[in-house]
Amino acid sequence: MSAPGGRRDGGPRTTRRRTRPMSEINVTPMVDVMLVLLVIFMVTAPLLTVGVEVELPKAGVPEIKGEDEPLAVTVDRDGRIFVQDTGIELETLAARLDAVSESNREVRIFVRGDEGINYGRIMEVMGAIHAGGFTKVALITQPLDESPASPEP
Repeated sequence: MSAPGGRRDGGPRTTRRRTRPMSEINVTPMVDVMLVLLVIFMVTAPLLTVGVEVELPKAGVPEIKGEDEPLAVTVDRDGRIFVQDTGIELETLAARLDAVSESNREVRIFVRGDEGINYGRIMEVMGAIHAGGFTKVALITQPLDESPASPEP
């Protein structure tokens, strides 16, 4: 038999609420961080595509449109060859492109040559790319200015 207070020792009855562990995860902070990272990568990605500084020649040709991301092969003013940002020798160019493209011979390759470089050097690079089995090769130029040039006095 229990005591009049509801407890065996005669003390007052207290209601004790048991707290359960929280089984829900608050994903709002995680979503906030992911959105900030997404914005940062969207802003910085175009700046990181090609890091070799070259002065491209100008030409009045239409822009190349495509869905996939092309590989960039750059020949600078000194005749050095770069795949994306990495310097490479002509003899290993095809093997490097094969590794970067994961043996995808259908990948687009953009050749960027400085306007001060010998045209023969550009053709050597394009020949090495073609000999490696890559057929979708394009030369990159700057668009012509739309405004007519003013005559010099």
